[in-house]
Amino acid sequence: MGLVKVGAALAIVLLVLVIHLANPAFFPHLCGLLARGDIQETAGYIQSFGGWAVVFSFLLTLFVNALGFPPAIIFSTANTLIFGIFWGIFLSVVAETVGVTLSFVLLRFFFRDAAEKVIAKHKTLANIDKYSGKRGFVVMLIARMVPYFPSVLLNALGALSAMSMRDYVISSFVGKFPSTGIEAIIGHDTITRQEDPTRLIVVVVLAVLLIVGAWWYERKAAKKMDMAEKETV
Repeated sequence: MGLVKVGAALAIVLLVLVIHLANPAFFPHLCGLLARGDIQETAGYIQSFGGWAVVFSFLLTLFVNALGFPPAIIFSTANTLIFGIFWGIFLSVVAETVGVTLSFVLLRFFFRDAAEKVIAKHKTLANIDKYSGKRGFVVMLIARMVPYFPSVLLNALGALSAMSMRDYVISSFVGKFPSTGIEAIIGHDTITRQEDPTRLIVVVVLAVLLIVGAWWYERKAAKKMDMAEKETV
């Protein structure tokens, strides 16, 4: 397994090297773009790829979410400026979900074994790990729904816990719609100077209702689980 991990790490390095050799200016230009955080400049750069803009935007959004930084709002907002509100948000959510799934796979592959050894030595961590396996879906769903929550933290928590990949992917995909929608619409309407706040208000209200509903369901389900465990003791 150690050799497999080394091989996987070398494959990632090789991919980066191939991209650099194919276009030496790509990474420096991209890093400068990300450092400036200029959404309109980012949108212009994506559009410069013409017919491949949607593919490039998808891969770029995927890559950023796999890393967990910089903030995904830069790309979700740029996507709404290029492709419109609906398709921009849809593209962003799908790309972000694929990105965080890739992060989950890599982090679990490289670090889950080490995390299990640490968890086994601490009862509190073991209980949390056990809980994440049972209730991880709802917890991740709620966390993904919250706008501006650090994605890199959720990626690591999901990968290093006992949460199943299926629960992680579905909860991330569903949870990202309200959070990405709010972030993208705020960015879009700010840049385009939209004076009518109706759309944003509707999205925020729906997102709050979803978060509160999911939180209430989790509390209720957790109480039932505690009562069931007490009865079996």
